[in-house]
Amino acid sequence: MPLELDSFRSAVSALHAALAKSEDDRFMATLDDVARGLIQAGVIQHFEFTYELCWKFTRRWLEHNLSPGVADGVSRRELFRLAAESRLITDVEQWLRYHEARNLTSHTYDPPVAERVYQTARSFAADAQKLLEAIEARND
Repeated sequence: MPLELDSFRSAVSALHAALAKSEDDRFMATLDDVARGLIQAGVIQHFEFTYELCWKFTRRWLEHNLSPGVADGVSRRELFRLAAESRLITDVEQWLRYHEARNLTSHTYDPPVAERVYQTARSFAADAQKLLEAIEARND
């Protein structure tokens, strides 16, 4: 039975949409500092939610396609290693950096931290899309 991916698709799409707004220089120039900060916070929130779905759907895919329980109690490093071995992702270290950035999202009241997480979200969006596509292609 294939995994139901609608929530994953929606999250990736919403992250891309939030990033597109935040990267629209003409639109952003019309906003005051508070509104620009809110757009950045929205991107960070979409990053946080999408990252959570990425690792959870990775775990579900591995358990569905490799063996039940294969991802029970494993570290994030091990989970991403299994995902790379299964050709769902290509760069384990990059996904660990995403995990680190996700852990920082509770500290985004600090402008340098918020900017760091925002920049990470920009590269994450493409990798989340690739992960979704890899799972979709092998979702049986």
